Amino acid sequence: MERRNFIIKSASAGALALTGAKVLANNTDETETKSKTVFFHYLLFWLKPELTAEQVNDFKNFFEGLKKLPYVKNVHYGGPANSSPRPVMDNSFTYNASMEFDSLEDLETYGKLDAHLALVAKYKPFFNKMMVHDSVYNQ
Repeated sequence: MERRNFIIKSASAGALALTGAKVLANNTDETETKSKTVFFHYLLFWLKPELTAEQVNDFKNFFEGLKKLPYVKNVHYGGPANSSPRPVMDNSFTYNASMEFDSLEDLETYGKLDAHLALVAKYKPFFNKMMVHDSVYNQ
């Protein structure tokens, strides 16, 4: 009789463990399949040709300042790559930046921040053209 009770208890414990593992696996699957929406703010700048090399280099501080602002998750910036020319390529810009935000509200709030507006005012004399592209991605 003891052996029979042991087998029943062991089987019950095993079934409970399998049920728990299945629930855990289902929760993991749900978490992994949920998509995250990310907003990107992509900037292109054409700096004035009369700027000195020092001023062109100083323009990087604009991007470094943007990194410190609230709501901004990531900032990556650089210049055009030396890609092979092709009809769809436009490497005429001087600098570009890609910024990441968690929501459209965060992106739009960032755009109205006094610190953001101050950086734009400080560095606006450096460029004669700027383009902005905002995009949304579901990851």
